[in-house]
Amino acid sequence: MRLRARELVPTGILILTIAAVYCAAGYVGMLQQVRDGEVSLLWPTPGIALAALFLFGQRVWPAISIGSFLISVLAMDHGWGVSLGVAAGTTIGVLCAYMLLRRVGFRVELDRLRDLVALVVFGALLGTVIAAVIGVGALSMADTVIPSNFWSRWLLQSLSAAMGVLIITPLLLVLRTARWPRGVRLVRTLEAVVLVGATVAVMLITTRTSTELLFLVFPLLIWAALRFQLAGAAPLALIVSTMAVYGAINGSGPFEGQDVYSNLITIQAFNASTTLTALVLAVTTTERNQAHDEVEEAATQLASVVNQLDRSLRPRSVTLAQGVRGAAVAERRVVRERIEGANGPSGPN
Repeated sequence: MRLRARELVPTGILILTIAAVYCAAGYVGMLQQVRDGEVSLLWPTPGIALAALFLFGQRVWPAISIGSFLISVLAMDHGWGVSLGVAAGTTIGVLCAYMLLRRVGFRVELDRLRDLVALVVFGALLGTVIAAVIGVGALSMADTVIPSNFWSRWLLQSLSAAMGVLIITPLLLVLRTARWPRGVRLVRTLEAVVLVGATVAVMLITTRTSTELLFLVFPLLIWAALRFQLAGAAPLALIVSTMAVYGAINGSGPFEGQDVYSNLITIQAFNASTTLTALVLAVTTTERNQAHDEVEEAATQLASVVNQLDRSLRPRSVTLAQGVRGAAVAERRVVRERIEGANGPSGPN
């Protein structure tokens, strides 16, 4: 894509800004590392990269390479060659996901179930698998990863990146249209506040008690999806996943006493279940509301057309009726005159 001279400076600033946000998210992801820093439970950078491509276009792809390279060199202490391989894998994986999503007609509004399915298949699965294969392959070639651990490292890295796409990308796509609501009733605002507060309270309790109570958060996610659609489901999914990851890292509550691998599997399964539940319900509710609005609009248009036809045809029908009545009266008059003429008045002879 060619850029005009006057667009170079704004585009450069945008690329550097996205790269800085990417690096900051990478540092946050590194706080969740387990297994001696091998993998993070939730790696948010792929979600940020994919959302940036949809929000600002393909021109910002260098930001992904720059951010990934800086995180690998500065934060993970990898060599320049390994960091270049990791950055290349991340960029290729995200670009492949972006192009495939564009190919299947993905809409950033995420108001169709097919858009969510495409995001899961091409964004969270295929794109992260490609990036993990190239990245872990670069680490293996540099003897940073033991060959026997290649597939386990690849699987864990793919899962953490997939969670980043599922949780972060929908949230950022929702924020692009976020506006301060006007004319919203106080009850509606209080409902949103209570929902967020209840979610935080439930997660604080369930991640600090040894009893398996994490499932208690599902009714709150369903509530958010049904009442607020994606605008409510995406932020709550992030809150739930972040607090669950924090509990797993600290080994508290239901994660206490489990080995690292068990915690990894448990937290990824939990995050996937909660996020997909919230997103699927939100998208299907949005589709249902749109279908209802379309039916109402079609009914309104049909009623308007019927009224117009009625007004346009009414004068003609009145004139026609009057003409029919007049013709009938004239015909009766002619018949009566003929009868009277045939009988004739009788007179004297």
